[in-house]
Amino acid sequence: MSEARLKTKIWIQAQVRICDINALPVAVVYRGDPDAGTVLLRLNRRAGRALLLRRRSSLDGAPGWMVVAGTDEVEAPAADAYVARERARDRDLWVLEIEDVAGRYPLDGPILRQSGD
Repeated sequence: MSEARLKTKIWIQAQVRICDINALPVAVVYRGDPDAGTVLLRLNRRAGRALLLRRRSSLDGAPGWMVVAGTDEVEAPAADAYVARERARDRDLWVLEIEDVAGRYPLDGPILRQSGD
């Protein structure tokens, strides 16, 4: 029997609440499928840079994140272009944008390597 999965809309609502508690400005830029949409997290950093992360699962099913649009932070225009391309491909994609200059947002899993763990 497979383990129950938290609906994306509920997970997003929890992240917005976490940001509110930690005084981090947050915006749900795009709303995707409320039950199973993929999440793209944009963490805005200093000097017009952003870290883009896609929510993934590790090989054992634990939550994790994969850096997309490069190997580290990218310039804001490159981040905007990546988000636009992904939204054009996937209308069920959620995009959560957080102003996290000091790196205080608590990810709910590790950043995974390309292989998935």
